[in-house]
Amino acid sequence: MRTITVPTKEQLDKKGQQILDQLQNEMGMIPNLFATLAYSSNTLENYLAFSSKAGKDSFSNKELEAIKLAVSEVNGCEYCLAAHTAIAKMNGFTEEEIIQLRDGSISNIRLRILSNLAIDIAQNKGNASDLTKENFFNAGFTEKELIDFLAVVVEITFTNYAHNLTQVPVDFPKAKTLSKKTA
Repeated sequence: MRTITVPTKEQLDKKGQQILDQLQNEMGMIPNLFATLAYSSNTLENYLAFSSKAGKDSFSNKELEAIKLAVSEVNGCEYCLAAHTAIAKMNGFTEEEIIQLRDGSISNIRLRILSNLAIDIAQNKGNASDLTKENFFNAGFTEKELIDFLAVVVEITFTNYAHNLTQVPVDFPKAKTLSKKTA
């Protein structure tokens, strides 16, 4: 069975190298998953353009992390759980709150509604129960925000699947595993 490795910059086309150089300048690092996506420089370019906008005018950074952590938990993506745990901490979440976002039990009602909708959509291949959608709209969210929400789910699902398929090394601190009782 072929093992997918993180490419060196020399293994990539010029466009891929330029994108990774830009990421290095912006982030101070090149995450292994982004480097791996650079095998297809067009895919990485399109992903970065999409992810830089998905949900940004509808949700706060904390709300975006709630969605991404919940979806990553359902999809079992060790890489994205690690990366988004680190980002969630930078956005002020505690370790306990991060666990609660992942299992949909956080006490903040707005964040719980977002986490639960994300879990429902990820578990049900894009579908969600009427109750979960009703809770979303009753919290004051609009149809526009539902579509923006879906964009965030699609964006994180792409990286979840990319890691689950490639299994490149995780270069962020490992996220805690949820206990069976919590999950």
